[in-house]
Amino acid sequence: DTRHVLTGSADNSCRLWDCETGKQLALVKTSSAVRTCGFDFGGNIIMFSTDKQMGYQCFVSFFDLRDPAQIENNEPYMKIPCSDSKITSAVWGPLGEFIIAGHESGELNQFSAKSGEQLSNIKEHTKQINDIQTSRDMTMFITASKDNTAKLFDCTSLEHLKTFRTERPVNSAALSPIFDHVVLGGGQEAMDVTTTSTRIGKFEARQHKSLLPSPRFFHLAFEEEFGRVKGHFGPINSVAFHPDGKSYSSGGEDGYVRIHYFDPQYFEFEFEA
Repeated sequence: DTRHVLTGSADNSCRLWDCETGKQLALVKTSSAVRTCGFDFGGNIIMFSTDKQMGYQCFVSFFDLRDPAQIENNEPYMKIPCSDSKITSAVWGPLGEFIIAGHESGELNQFSAKSGEQLSNIKEHTKQINDIQTSRDMTMFITASKDNTAKLFDCTSLEHLKTFRTERPVNSAALSPIFDHVVLGGGQEAMDVTTTSTRIGKFEARQHKSLLPSPRFFHLAFEEEFGRVKGHFGPINSVAFHPDGKSYSSGGEDGYVRIHYFDPQYFEFEFEA
């Protein structure tokens, strides 16, 4: 019901906040950075994953907010170790029965929220999964990866459905709540940009505009790109559609969040198509 927000940070903590007042409602301290977090379908259970660093293993922890003792004592009702490859992104599946976790290795796992058992495991990506976002009805989810692709999967079976290809790492991907549209955001990593010579950088900007960090729009069914929006001057780290589907936002390495509202022609085109 959007009353609360959950945040995970590299300050080794996961915090619950009141959206209206900004008051901190709960604090869970961790041994390493919190990489991803989220509420279950009913808003009663939270999960978060911690990084594999400083000698600590990657874990996914589950807390029931209806039991204050779990937060006070920092004792999750379940903790799943991930020793092989750390989790880089995770979301809840339909009805809060399981979570879908993306790993540094490119693997996707389903973990039961009740038993902690690994329900499914696939590897369609060849590099790290940077982002996972579900469709509005939670039947599908899309992944964004360093292997220059975003992929669409079935939430329950993890069946691979579609692939959207680009020339640069994809940092984030989102599904439109009203149309069969996908938006991707990415670009060359900041570390790589700083080691690129000025001459080469200028050449790329002038000759290969497709390599600039513009959010890209693809058709969900046909996997074809049909639009780009210029604006950011650095890699795009995050994209999201508004719940009403009439606008989207993107956050970039350039320090800006850009909010774009779709033109009336966008809706007319889709309905005609």
